[in-house]
This record gives sequence, structure tokens and C-alpha cells, in this order.
Amino acid sequence: MSSKNFDPNLGASSARYLLGVVLALMLGAASAQDWPNRPVRLVVPYPAGGAVDIVARALAEKLSTALAQTVIVDNKAGAGGLIGADGVAKSAPDGYTLVMGTVSSHAIAPAVYRKMPYDAEADFTAVSLVALTPYIITVNAAVPVKTLRELVSYAKANPDKLNFGSSGTGTTPHLAGELFNTLAGTKINHVPYKGSAPMVVDLLGGQVQVAFDNTVIPNIKAGKLRGLAVTGPARLAAVADIPTAAEAGLPGYEAVGWMGLYGPKGLPPAVRNRLAAETAKAAATPDFIAKMEGLGFQARTGSPAEFDAYLKTETSKWAKVVKDAGVPQE
Repeated sequence: MSSKNFDPNLGASSARYLLGVVLALMLGAASAQDWPNRPVRLVVPYPAGGAVDIVARALAEKLSTALAQTVIVDNKAGAGGLIGADGVAKSAPDGYTLVMGTVSSHAIAPAVYRKMPYDAEADFTAVSLVALTPYIITVNAAVPVKTLRELVSYAKANPDKLNFGSSGTGTTPHLAGELFNTLAGTKINHVPYKGSAPMVVDLLGGQVQVAFDNTVIPNIKAGKLRGLAVTGPARLAAVADIPTAAEAGLPGYEAVGWMGLYGPKGLPPAVRNRLAAETAKAAATPDFIAKMEGLGFQARTGSPAEFDAYLKTETSKWAKVVKDAGVPQE
């Protein structure tokens, strides 16, 4: 602070306050410049071995090398991702505790839970999108349709005859189906399961005829199920012959899961920006891209501002789907 800007009439308490602010800013800047000088913890709010865990570990390996510090993946599963995310929201914003958030924990949960332990926007610092997880609109091989347009026509001609399965009420695959009904003008009934695995078993058996799922690629390749369209903005490398929903005749329909890196509210900008830059570099490497494609995912990053804007769009979108579909709050 220069002498010409300093007011000599300031009281002692005001002067001490200003001095405290200056010291805090200086310490914060120094801390950000030194970061990281010890291991970083990346919380995965879902069980080990799942899709989010696999993506987080692939990113953690890349970041460990780039930051010259170990990035430790810590699985804190429970309550659909809320427990792990809440722990990070309440942690110190020093860059040493991060979370791999998802569309469920940050965009859908606020619409399906009456009482949230955290504010998905205000309590976090958005760092970067990491990956998209598009779904495939899939039918049992016995359903007499081969294209998305034919599915829409068949569903309209046979109201209440088709059922779609999902991994549970309020999950992204469930809401993807509800959004499809809204945009296509169909009425395909929802049947919730406790996870994708039992749902796929019944899809193969014909107990449900339709699904919006990303674990069906092996069965599609084996000819046991028929993939009609990808719900994301681009085709999947693993099943490149399957068109996007827009290409297949349903423009405006997009329903994807996603994963992104977050820190607690107040994460220093220097730390946030470096994490975003290193995440973008990691996601652009051939082996990371290949790993994502092998899972049926798509590596996708962006600036913190872009990720923050994306979250706002997604939150609004899924809140409307939940309301329109009459999904009960928990």
C-alpha cells in the first residue's frame, strides 16, 4: 500500500484488519506457488473398480507424473456419491484434497434429494471436465426395429407395450429415458433395477425391451442386443457404426454421464489453473484417450469457467427432466 493511498485517520483496529488481509493474500500466494509439496488426495465418491474409479486412477497416474507428487485415489463411497463429495466440500481449500465429481453428485442430486449436505455449485471450485460417458439406446434383439426412427414409430403405435430398464430411479440412465420420452413423444415405461448388471440380464431375457446404458457394448458386438443410437454429441469409437441420436433422427436429444475434477470452495486460482492445464494435457495423451475409448467413454476437458458453465446448464436441464417426469424426491 503506497503512502498516498494510506489514510492516517484510520483507527488502529482498521489498520490491523488491513494488515491481516495483506498478510493473508501474501501467504495464500506463497502457498499456491509452493503447491504441491506433499501428496494430493483425489476422492472418488464411489466404490473401487467402477467407472468413476477407473477414470480417476488413470488421471491420478498422469497428474502424479506432471506434479512430481503422488496423487492418491481415496474411495469414499455412499449415498450415491454424496458422502465423498461432502467430505471434500468441507475440507481445506489448499489443493491437497480434490474430488472426481459426476453428473449424479453435482447436477442430478440437487433435483432428487430434498436435503443436500452441500451446495453443488457454491461449495466447490470447478477445475475441469475429464470425461463424458455417453449411453447407447439399445433394444432386445426380438424388438422389431432396426433404427431410432423405427423405435419411435413402434413405441407410438404400441403405447405401454415397451419398458426400459435402468440402474435405478433418479440415475442418469433413468433420466435419459425420461428425456427421450419427452422429446420423442413416446411412453416407454421405466423399470428400475439395483445396478446395470441385473438390468442387462433382463434386457437380454426380454423382461425389459429398451435401455439407455453404457455397459452393453460387448452384447451389441455379439449380436445379442441391437444398438440404435449414441446419446452423446459424437459417435463412440468402440461402436463407430452406431449413429448419434441427432444423426438418427432425434435432434436436440443428448444425455450423457460425465466426470469432472473439483476442489473445495476457495481453491487458489493458481492451483486451480495448474490442475486444469495438467488435466487437459493428461486427457490429450494417446494412452488416456485409448483407455477412455475402451470403456466406451470420451476424454473431454475445458477451462474452469467452461466447466462451471457446463454444470449450470446440466443442473437446469436435469432438474426440468426430474420435474417433468414426476420423479419422487428422496
